[in-house]
Amino acid sequence: MAVSTTAYNEGRTPQRGRPRDASRDDALRQAALEVMAEVGYRALTMDAVAARARAGKATIYRRWESKLDLVIDTCTQLATQNLAAPDTGSLAGDLREFLSSFAAFLSGPIGKAAQALVGELPHEPELAAAFRETFLISQRDVLRGILDRAAERGELRADAPRGMAVEIAGAALIYRLMLTGDPLDEPFVEKVVEQVLLPLVHA
Repeated sequence: MAVSTTAYNEGRTPQRGRPRDASRDDALRQAALEVMAEVGYRALTMDAVAARARAGKATIYRRWESKLDLVIDTCTQLATQNLAAPDTGSLAGDLREFLSSFAAFLSGPIGKAAQALVGELPHEPELAAAFRETFLISQRDVLRGILDRAAERGELRADAPRGMAVEIAGAALIYRLMLTGDPLDEPFVEKVVEQVLLPLVHA
């Protein structure tokens, strides 16, 4: 079944039957996240999510038609709720605040789920497309907004490679999360900001 990501990008899932309980939706998404962190995307089942959330499987299927729908919606909601754009008034302050919050976001249970999910993306084209269009684009958009505001304040060089800065900022954290296993702590964030990003783009 082809999945339309448009509805998910707008924060909606198919509506059927009685009005949805948003708090119940969040509990089901959290259960899906926890199960995926433990067993990975392939082994994730609606039965396991239902058991973790102490809900009937029919309750889940009234909201999402498949585990693909559920995981895509979960990614969308995570991006919406956790990738807020800071506005401290300075480029350095915005970068520190965003990367610190993103590092904390990835260091928790969400980070384990993200590792399990990213490993499946080459084998699941629909999931990969939806993940890029929700979670990754949200992260990039926040960073681009930070750089755009800095440019308006005169903090960026005219030839600053904004696209590269966005890629490096996200890649530095994901590299630690996925490959080295080193902590995504404040000293690391500070080094990324002071030694890499600011020298790359600052006026």
